Amino acid sequence: MITGVAPLGPEHDRAAFSSGVAALDDWFKSRASQDERRNIARVFVAVDANIGVAGFYTLSAYTLASDDLPLPMAKKLPRYDKIPAVLIGRLARDLRCRGQGVGDVLLGNAVERIVAANRTVAAHAIVVDAKDDRAAFYQRMGFAVFPLHPQRLYLAMATAMQTTVAGRGK
Repeated sequence: MITGVAPLGPEHDRAAFSSGVAALDDWFKSRASQDERRNIARVFVAVDANIGVAGFYTLSAYTLASDDLPLPMAKKLPRYDKIPAVLIGRLARDLRCRGQGVGDVLLGNAVERIVAANRTVAAHAIVVDAKDDRAAFYQRMGFAVFPLHPQRLYLAMATAMQTTVAGRGK
């Protein structure tokens, strides 16, 4: 059972974490703290009362090339070369939590944090780069595929703001 989502800290034991994706596990165990210190990514962990770290995600500033935008989105925007966005760079849950909705909790928490930050620093969209066949997970959560990059998906900030407000009953 997830007891909360918090910034990665020294109290979070990462040694036993295993998502089944070696690149994600290796990064989380050996480089996550370095990326935090270097202001490359903010790392957040979901904590389970029984196993400790149940999952994690990262957030970073990002820019979208206007040429990569889907036409309906591009038509609504000024003709800038780059459009501000937020990247959910990595998201993984421990194999021991499979089927418990940890991925949904992580993604929901990430979107809520981004929406809150958007009140201070503007971003037009939330972007993810799905690994392998994981694009379906993001599509189920409302993300749309970039036409030129089938593994890259986005959620417009306006949609994210409506979703998070509706989800809280406001």
